[in-house]
Amino acid sequence: MEEKEVRELEAKKDQPLEERQEEEIVPVEPPLEERLKALEEELQETKDKYLRLYAEFDNYRKRVQKDREELLKYGSEPLIMELLTIVDNLEMALSHAQNEPGVDSLVKGIELTLKEFHKILKKYGVEEIEALGKPFDPQIHHAMSQVVRTDVDEMTVVEEYRKGYKLNDKVIRPSLVAVSKRSDEEPEAEKDRDVSSPEENNKETKEEN
Repeated sequence: MEEKEVRELEAKKDQPLEERQEEEIVPVEPPLEERLKALEEELQETKDKYLRLYAEFDNYRKRVQKDREELLKYGSEPLIMELLTIVDNLEMALSHAQNEPGVDSLVKGIELTLKEFHKILKKYGVEEIEALGKPFDPQIHHAMSQVVRTDVDEMTVVEEYRKGYKLNDKVIRPSLVAVSKRSDEEPEAEKDRDVSSPEENNKETKEEN
């Protein structure tokens, strides 16, 4: 054994036990398979995070697109609501003027103005809601009263107090209407006929003969 190696051995003997243990510890790398598995798990976790972020961004993009489309589609609603009041006044004036003699020129002027108004409203997606003679629909009609009618089916719109309108496919103002109903007396009369016994009916027939 060389003199240098002897000195190193003697020096190690003189060192404290803890220092000698630390020097003798050699880090051991994990096997290649374990390292590959850890890398695959890390890659999968990163991929999952990316997919979640992409899905969240895609939902946000769709929501923003929908809000933008609705803004473009219904952004003019406040203006149209104001214009509808003018249409109501013109229609009311035309209705009254038609009953007055000597106002043909006024009626014609109101008709032309009203026609142009409806043309502009239709251009921007505004349409009248059909009401008269239609079955009552609470989605587009607002019932103000009920009227006894026997010439139409029950729950039929028989009178329109104020026209309703749609903006594209959205109801911006329901129609104010009167709805038909059956007479309250009819069910009682039918009930009286129904409760009569066969014996009573036969007795009435004999008395008539």
